[in-house]
Amino acid sequence: MSHFPPSIVTRRVAFMVLVTLLPALAAQASTERLEADLRGVFGEHGEVAIGEVSSGLLSSQVTAEDVVVRGEEGKRLLIDRYAVSGDYDSPDEVTLEGVRLEDALTEMALVEVARIVMGEPSRAVFPLDDSLAPQDVRIATLAIDDISLDLASELARGMVDDAELGDARGRMTIARVRGEGLSHTAIERFEIADVSGMGENLGEMGAGSFTLASLVFEGLHGLDDEDEQRLDALVLSGLVVDAERLVGSLARLHVDGDFSDGQGGLEIDEFQVDLARMIELAPEDERAQMRMASNVLTDGSGDLRVDAALLGHWEEGETQSLITSDSHVTIHDALRLLFDVDLPVVLPEGVTPAAVFAEDGVLESATLVGGSLRLILAEQGLFGRMATLGAAMEGISERQYLEQARTQAEGFGMMFGPEVQQFLLGLVALAEGDADELEVALTLPAESNLDTYTGDPLALPERLEMRVETR
Repeated sequence: MSHFPPSIVTRRVAFMVLVTLLPALAAQASTERLEADLRGVFGEHGEVAIGEVSSGLLSSQVTAEDVVVRGEEGKRLLIDRYAVSGDYDSPDEVTLEGVRLEDALTEMALVEVARIVMGEPSRAVFPLDDSLAPQDVRIATLAIDDISLDLASELARGMVDDAELGDARGRMTIARVRGEGLSHTAIERFEIADVSGMGENLGEMGAGSFTLASLVFEGLHGLDDEDEQRLDALVLSGLVVDAERLVGSLARLHVDGDFSDGQGGLEIDEFQVDLARMIELAPEDERAQMRMASNVLTDGSGDLRVDAALLGHWEEGETQSLITSDSHVTIHDALRLLFDVDLPVVLPEGVTPAAVFAEDGVLESATLVGGSLRLILAEQGLFGRMATLGAAMEGISERQYLEQARTQAEGFGMMFGPEVQQFLLGLVALAEGDADELEVALTLPAESNLDTYTGDPLALPERLEMRVETR
């Protein structure tokens, strides 16, 4: 049987005791730091009370429960549970449960949040002021569930332009918020889902209600520099508004701002405005003019429906690039507009075709190597109804009104050339019902730039090959 000298035994026992105590000592230190940080952050805004601060026996988590901050302005902040998981200096997760900001006198909730989870935040407790350097604020993931807020609260006015809310009164709920890669310079992804609200004095909308299925944006860059701001994608879905001055809905809005893949643009699906309801809710002295415009746009149905796609594409070649667009706007039962662009261009050295869509002024420095533009107006009732309205307002027959329009078109043709005359006479043909479509095709010269056309717009017919056709 071997025997160890007493000194060795003593050192081994001491080592084992130290190993056993280290986690407990670290946990004790973390609980003290959490309490100190919470008191430090909230203490500047009022009196702080904390029910209990504890650490998990089997997990590296410290928790503060029943945090109450009594503010000097008659507000009270309550947090049921504040938990920090992992290394306190570099947390794996920070969780807040049962967050409530209320009026201390009435106990009315201004803001309520069921749960906030921050994944891999740069700190366990963030200051409420700007004492922390922007680059030190980072959150890998964010999840917020069940938000309810008073539209008059500071949080609501921080989410929406304060001027737009004015003296709004009401309440808004948000089922969930999700975020990824949040920092002072960029947000990789952010989503708000299942939003609803109701109130009075809601900015331009007046009193009413609204719901939003979801709003997602990705790749928001340049938060610290307005000149460098860029949004890769935004998708809004299921917006419904029922208010005094706006009654309508939008099924989907998609903005693709990342042209690095060769395409991008804007798409609007099923934008609908109930003009009939809005006319009923409008002041009596405004209804006649609104009804007149509604009848022209909707053929009396009072239901304005719009779909649109404004899309751009580019292909980069060895000596020149090709920029194209295939776009359309449809006002149902009124008008369909199609717009095609096919532009071969030579860009300045170091400039990519994607920059033409993303940055102002880039196309102005490009050389246009010919190309074509085509515009098609497809009549779906708008021009005919405008002729009827114009005749009624002038107190003449529709035939007389159209004859006047034809005479004016011929007069403009004498001033600006036969191409302009053909275009204006084509509009008259749409109004008369003699044609369903009007097409204008422009062919650019072999070499030009934007200044060639913007400097003297009236000279465009002379500088472009212009073809007008009705059918």
